[in-house]
Order: sequence, then structure tokens, then C-alpha cells
Amino acid sequence: MRIGVAAVQGAVSEHIQASEKALEMLGLEGKTYSIRRGEQVEEIDCLILPGGESTAISRLLVKFGMFDKIRDRALKGMPIMGTCAGLVLLSKFGDEEVEKTNTKLLGLMDCAVNRNAFGRQKESFEMDISLVLEGTPTKYHAVFIRAPVITKVYADCKVLAELPEGIVAAKQGNVFVFSFHPELTEDYRIHAWFIKTAVQK
Repeated sequence: MRIGVAAVQGAVSEHIQASEKALEMLGLEGKTYSIRRGEQVEEIDCLILPGGESTAISRLLVKFGMFDKIRDRALKGMPIMGTCAGLVLLSKFGDEEVEKTNTKLLGLMDCAVNRNAFGRQKESFEMDISLVLEGTPTKYHAVFIRAPVITKVYADCKVLAELPEGIVAAKQGNVFVFSFHPELTEDYRIHAWFIKTAVQK
């Protein structure tokens, strides 16, 4: 099992560590790699897009020849997970902020997104949420940092968690998105579920 983490911005080392712990938890052999070039995208079984600043990440993915490769592999069924800014990039429809900054989206998930839904007064917070994990609602302690939310889902996009401000987790086929940062906790269930999907593919 070869797990890739797009290493252009964000909590790359934390995602690598969480993925390694999840592999351990599942009793699977595998390795997690920092991905910085387009050709590396061809060599992995699944990919994580970390948080950061969505406009900068989008431009860097294009610059390093990764953008189209990621899109092509995901459309062919490679599991991909986006957290925070990664959620924004995987969405099909952005908000005014996304349009204003001319951010190129991967558009792999049928949903619309609000990039900074919680505003400055609530930039970072933690809370227990109800998250549908592998088909079962469960309690999950989520860490939000200037988080986006999904404002609308279409087609086969399934809601996994919702707050009054909007949808904070969703899944569509092989694409998983989370507004919060599972890599900043010691709960590796999300990474384990994602990796399991890649194994079953």
C-alpha cells in the first residue's frame, strides 16, 4: 500500500504520521510518501490533499505538474481525501472568494463550498461532532482551523457530518472531504477508513 500526501503546503508530516498509525492499526504493510511531482502521482494507491491556503495549493499543484495527474487518477478510481483547503480544491463549485482569486478547482465532488464559513471570530475551535464513519454515526472530536463548509451537495455526494454553519464532511465514491483536521488528533479512524477504501479498490 503506497499512500501519497501532496507536499506543497499544510500539515504534511502530520498526515504522514496519521497514515502510518492507521496502517499499523489495520495491520497492513505500506508506506506513506511526500508527493511533489506529477510522475509520483502515478506511483501511489491513494492521495491526501492537506490543508493550507487553497489558492496557493492550486497554483503549486499546477506548477509541479500534479494538478491534471491527480484529477485523471481520481477519475479512474484512485481514492483521494481532502482536509480543509483540500476540501475546497476537490469541490466543483467555489464561492465568490474562490472566483475572485481565480482558484482552479479539481472539481471531483458534486458540491458547492464556502471557503471561510466560520469567519475570523471563530478561526480555530475544537468540538465533538456526529460523523458517519463507515456507514455508522459515531462521536468524533474535530479540530477546525479557519474551516470551509459545504453549502450544497448534488448527485451522489453523501453528507457525513453537519453543523449549523454547513456540511463539514462528505463522500462521493472514491473522494472523501473534511472541513476539519483529522491529522491533528490521535484518532486515526478517518485515515484508517480512507486506507481501507484503497485496499478494497
